[in-house]
Amino acid sequence: MNDQITDAVTQSNDKIIAEDPAIALGNLYQTIAQATGDMFENALDSQNQQNILEQAATIQGIMQIYNVDTVADAIIIAQAQNQNKTNN
Repeated sequence: MNDQITDAVTQSNDKIIAEDPAIALGNLYQTIAQATGDMFENALDSQNQQNILEQAATIQGIMQIYNVDTVADAIIIAQAQNQNKTNN
């Protein structure tokens, strides 16, 4: 076998072996960065959904407050009309 070919293959293998830890760490860092980005995106989506629910609950509460007064007024008007009918 030719010594030059053997040296070229050996150098190529040494280069690959030497690069493996760096490539592995690079992949690890990319994975961690992606996971962190996904985590923050999910947190923002959760906050957005919570804000929507809070707004809906607030609107429902305000509508109930308005409806209570309306129902009370309607009862008073109905009672007044019934009294007018009985007096006539």
